[in-house]
Amino acid sequence: MPPTASSPKPSEGPASVHSLIMPEPKIIGSAVETRRSELSTERHRFIRVRGAREHNLKDITLTIPRDCLIVMTGLSGSGKSSLAFDTIFAEGQRKYMESLSAYARQFLDQLKKPDVDEVEGIPPTIAIEQRSASGNPRSTVATTTEIYDYLRLLFARCGRPYSWAPTKTRKDGSVLERRGVPITATSATQIVDAIMAGIHGGSESPPADGQRLMILAPVVRGKKGFHRDVLEDLSQQGWNRARVNGALVDLREALKEPGENPLDLGRHEKHTIEAVIDRVTLGPDSRQRLAESVEAAIRMADGLVIASFERPGENPGWADRSFSTKFADPEHPEIALEELAPRTFSFNSPFGACPACNGLGTLLELDVGLVMPDEHKALGEGAIEAYAKNVAVRAWFQRGLKKFCKAFRVSYDAPVSTFPPDTRRILLHGATSDEAKKHGFKWQGVVPELQKWWESTDNPTVKEWLGQFMSSTPCPSCRGDRLRIEALHVLIESSHAVDLGRYASGSVIGRPRRDGTMLNISEFSRLTITEAIAYTNGLKLGAEHGLIAEPILKEINNRLRFLAGVGLEYLSLDRRTSTLSGGEAQRIRLASQVGSGLVGACYVLDEPTIGLHQRDNDRLIATLRHLTDIGNTVIVVEHDEDVIRHADHIVDVGPGPGVHGGRIVAQGTVEEVCRVEQSMTGDYLAGRRRIETPARRRPVNEKKAILIRGAEENNLKKVDAAFPLGGFVCVTGVSGSGKSTLVNDILLAATRRQLLGTKVKPGMHASIKLPKDLDRIIEVDQSPIGRTPRSNPATYVGFFDEIRKVFVQTKEAKIRGYKPGRFSFNVRAEAGGGRCEACQGQGLKKIEMHFLPDVYVECEVCRGKRYNRETLEVLYRGKNIADVLSMTVESALDFFENHPKITRFLRCLHDVGLDYIQLGQPSTQLSGGEAQRIKLATELGKSGGGDVPDDIDADDEEPGKHRPARGQFGHTLYVLDEPTTGLHFEDIRKLIGVLNRLADAGHTLVIIEHNLDVIKCADWIIDLGPEGGEGGGRIIATGTPEQVAHNEKSYTGMYLRRMLAVKAKSVR
Repeated sequence: MPPTASSPKPSEGPASVHSLIMPEPKIIGSAVETRRSELSTERHRFIRVRGAREHNLKDITLTIPRDCLIVMTGLSGSGKSSLAFDTIFAEGQRKYMESLSAYARQFLDQLKKPDVDEVEGIPPTIAIEQRSASGNPRSTVATTTEIYDYLRLLFARCGRPYSWAPTKTRKDGSVLERRGVPITATSATQIVDAIMAGIHGGSESPPADGQRLMILAPVVRGKKGFHRDVLEDLSQQGWNRARVNGALVDLREALKEPGENPLDLGRHEKHTIEAVIDRVTLGPDSRQRLAESVEAAIRMADGLVIASFERPGENPGWADRSFSTKFADPEHPEIALEELAPRTFSFNSPFGACPACNGLGTLLELDVGLVMPDEHKALGEGAIEAYAKNVAVRAWFQRGLKKFCKAFRVSYDAPVSTFPPDTRRILLHGATSDEAKKHGFKWQGVVPELQKWWESTDNPTVKEWLGQFMSSTPCPSCRGDRLRIEALHVLIESSHAVDLGRYASGSVIGRPRRDGTMLNISEFSRLTITEAIAYTNGLKLGAEHGLIAEPILKEINNRLRFLAGVGLEYLSLDRRTSTLSGGEAQRIRLASQVGSGLVGACYVLDEPTIGLHQRDNDRLIATLRHLTDIGNTVIVVEHDEDVIRHADHIVDVGPGPGVHGGRIVAQGTVEEVCRVEQSMTGDYLAGRRRIETPARRRPVNEKKAILIRGAEENNLKKVDAAFPLGGFVCVTGVSGSGKSTLVNDILLAATRRQLLGTKVKPGMHASIKLPKDLDRIIEVDQSPIGRTPRSNPATYVGFFDEIRKVFVQTKEAKIRGYKPGRFSFNVRAEAGGGRCEACQGQGLKKIEMHFLPDVYVECEVCRGKRYNRETLEVLYRGKNIADVLSMTVESALDFFENHPKITRFLRCLHDVGLDYIQLGQPSTQLSGGEAQRIKLATELGKSGGGDVPDDIDADDEEPGKHRPARGQFGHTLYVLDEPTTGLHFEDIRKLIGVLNRLADAGHTLVIIEHNLDVIKCADWIIDLGPEGGEGGGRIIATGTPEQVAHNEKSYTGMYLRRMLAVKAKSVR
């Protein structure tokens, strides 16, 4: 039986909720056969690769058809990515780059020429890799896909502005209600009345006689350039003065300067120029003159007027108030929109961004919970943790705290929780003037004092120290909406009503109705893809606006449908790309490429099914098929069985990993690959090999478990979850159902906070209860094991120290008096190290090549060996230290067979399927899956799981059969997020064996996973759903795989039923 069964019919599981997004694709069976027959009968174009030797490729010669779906598969490390990305993509990109000029190429990142004799017939290539998304906090799903750009245009051209004039406020000035009437055109008379009434600068008191003001006409607003032509035009019209970037300028004097830049403006900076129409001193008879000036400004600035009032007093200056004849509240003329343009809705532009947070929606502020994490401590015991940077800082602040205690009559040695509430408030936030006068002591407050320290210091160590006590909080001005209040009051209407309780702006918005049919751009961005499609389909537009919006809506709807087509309908448009998984980010880029409609290109994708539930595979395959149908070649590096079976052409690379791979084992259709007995992929597809379901499972239950109550972060619906201890727990569910939120944001973060005292805030939950015997928590993720080439498997796992000790014990090393540091390539020669100083122990030198790709050349002194000649003269069993670092794990196992401390960790690397990697392989050359397995091997060695008796098979998959003593660290909780990423069926079999050994050692594993082979081997399943996004966030089923398979409401159970051959049972 194959490792995963064919997809069950939709009728066997829960009812489909995707009819709104797109019809269910029909691509199985006859369509695929028709496509394959076309490839075999018609004369087809081909891509021919000759002599590919990149990395471990063994002089491969390969011919693959164009304009079809090609899947490259094989064991992890066999050379699939080297062939697809480092050879085919790199050569396709290089050939395209060569068509550009040398000047253009210097601005582009180029890949080096691959080690290949020739690649023929390659079209321009586009790589859609599985990498982390942008970390820019301004980058969202909507901006990445350009949907937000079209939304800004839609709201600017078809949105209707409403008044934001407050009608009800609290005593502290916060707004409770706004007027919410449509903004209409304001006449010049109303503007003059408003100026005469003194509605300026937030004041509504009539101006005193003699107050001065200027009437300004904005002619340039936030545009780059020198603008000499604008100044000359104003002078020719008879105007003598202008205000440029807030400063008054005499035009006649300025234009006396020769050249195109009389005002010495920065060419690439944005400038604002306003013509001074009149300078008026208000009086009883000034109305007529003021009216004429306002009308002149309206004519010049297309309906815009700025009245700038002189502000006397302690802070002299000028207060501006803008008016518009186009968009203004007739009863509140100061409530006016200067313009309705796309930049009004941009949180990256000063014309649209909230001025308080500059469009980020959040502010980085000191968190009281981090500054003083434990109120039960006394001030003398260090209750204010942020004061404990070092001895000098602590002593300085402690003197102030003692004075505070004396003035406010509280004990320095008493817990802060015993202080009166007002005293605690004063301690943290400072005393008011009345409180300071009452107690005869001015106290700034802990938080304001630390905030002032943060803002005034340039010391990076101080910034780093204080940074750990700060957290992001919603901006109090825009409430996280990122935009100015006027932009938030431009609304569009639809017949589709959304739930305002979920999507409404944090700011108080004035609108005629609150039934969910009228949204601003910030609220629209909060919608999920599914809701956004429904809302745009129901937009209510007049005849004129309908014509204007037609091309805009076409682009928006296309992009929304493509996102839904790759299984991302659960994402909200304002989701920050930094929070996306690698698979989600890749599918967003894929949707963008589908939306571009490009023809004649070659797309190379890296495992697009990552993070995708089995249910959504068909829609992803339909999207890939669409790219080929319009005339593109799609090459996919993939291990998912569904994708492999739907491919037009399969290339199986192997037969083994690393040095044992790099050859084409089989290629052709699924049937042709299955007939090749040397193909490991063919064995699994044909059913000759399989991952067996365990005969018995470890006895776990929810009574001895980690308990989380009231989890409600993101889309979780106040769920209570129990993670049983001592077994293999799998958290499953459709994409976006809340798995990562529950495990990573709550379980992982909250457990770390309790066990390790970290300051990272976990997601919202009521409580978490940890068992007493839980000693530590380890996240085994796919982040790199190091950021530089100096880091390698030997140094990370920890056995390189033992290898250096072996060399120190040699006769030659003892004669020369060498210490372990001599055999480190990180230790300088003057410190006793033996590294090559010419390349500083890196073995390579980087040569910058201007408009050509940078070249790395082998160090001519050490010849890439990293060490100096004297160090390399010390041999152990005929090998020097550089030779050992070049060994594979497989070779090193035999070489160090008499050193149990070294072989224990080497055995663990072997058990996780990493025989082929070199001990000194730079961490930058390791994939995410390889890095994760190195971390697993490290933990396996530490836990004692690496010491397996000779009579026990290391790949034994039957849990509970062998349970060695627990390691030196006691009970450990391991958290893994999709560890099967990048793994072949055979690699997954080995991974399951390693996971079982960790569980057999008495540890607990919590794994987020979609792979059914891993899920069926779990001891306990927590299945979330039923859908993604707001349709999910609930626990649908818990129990053993057999119990979940019985649950007819579970999509995961629907697929498990086929694998476990059980029937569904109705769950009430």
